[in-house]
Amino acid sequence: MSAPPLVPARMPVADVIRVGGHGLRSRPLRVFLSALGIAIGIAAMVGVMGISASSTHELDRRLDSFGTNLLTVTAEEESHLPTTAVSMIGALPDVDSVSAVGRTGVRVYRNDHIPAERTGGIVVYAARTDLPTVAGARTVAGSWLTEAHTAYPAVVLGWTAARSLAVYETGPDQLVWLGGRWFTVVGILAPNDLLTDLDYGAFVGWPVAERELGFDGYPTTVYTRPQQSAVTAVQPLLGAAANPENPGEATVSRPSEVLKAQLETRRTLNALLLGLGAVALLVGGIGVANTMVISVLERRSEIGLRRSLGATRGQIRTQFLAEALLLSLLGGAGGVALGIGITAAFAATQGWAAVVPPWAMAGGVAATLLIGGLAGFYPAVRAARLPPTEALANP
Repeated sequence: MSAPPLVPARMPVADVIRVGGHGLRSRPLRVFLSALGIAIGIAAMVGVMGISASSTHELDRRLDSFGTNLLTVTAEEESHLPTTAVSMIGALPDVDSVSAVGRTGVRVYRNDHIPAERTGGIVVYAARTDLPTVAGARTVAGSWLTEAHTAYPAVVLGWTAARSLAVYETGPDQLVWLGGRWFTVVGILAPNDLLTDLDYGAFVGWPVAERELGFDGYPTTVYTRPQQSAVTAVQPLLGAAANPENPGEATVSRPSEVLKAQLETRRTLNALLLGLGAVALLVGGIGVANTMVISVLERRSEIGLRRSLGATRGQIRTQFLAEALLLSLLGGAGGVALGIGITAAFAATQGWAAVVPPWAMAGGVAATLLIGGLAGFYPAVRAARLPPTEALANP
């Protein structure tokens, strides 16, 4: 009766990890440099995804604060809207609120000694008292124009306008030279990403603009907020409602679409950066393959000794493949941590909340394991095929 065939024992997972880890510990510098190549690629990919997600989160937060139902009607250059534009738009169904500003022909300066041509790009507007509610503007200093302010020489400055005029606070002693007379700064607006024109504006009351600044009373931009569900239905009606005689001279826009377009542009750039990260990851994979091939050449005697003691080809193959996977996993984990750090640092400089999608972290680790498996497969097969006698004869 013949004896049953011998079946080689399977290496437990713990033994595979221990043997693979020993191979990495014997060459720490080379392992570090190879893992660094993987880490750079993964850090680039996770960082790009994290910064993109943080940017998207910030955009969503801003849109939530401003609202996506804001529509503007603007007169063409050198023209204006009828004085009935505000009331006509307000009479449309599903319109919740409406306000307006009118461009004046005067300029504002820090004092009466500034040359007339140094305007700083600041535009003086006559504004209604309900503008902040409709346009989503808020003040960082002082307050907006009230009914008490509208008949007196009081002005609210946009964020950029205030910086250009070197005005950083409000009060009775904060005066600017506007339209040939002194106006008191009663408010400074916060930066407005949705309506950037407001940042460059100086806003005075409608009555004082007509009485003191020669303002003709015609609005140049009307801001309106229809109900969220009715935005697409109201938008085509605004031009004719604002200027029935010449609807083509009224330009209707939705400011939130500009921010979304900016996001799409940023996503295109992120795609390019993601491609660069993939290239870096590929280079890291080549580094892993190079490390493992050299490892096989340097450890021929070890391979021959293990084979002569009974290790099978499968066990040798598993050992070197485990080394490649551990090496890649080490680089991947470091790259994910580095990518999270890059995202957090960039978000902190921008004042954003740091957001790193879990799928980006998981995908980074999975990518490293895939790269490690592909990079280590050939060296592992080569090590397994090495005859014991040849390996021992060529240390």
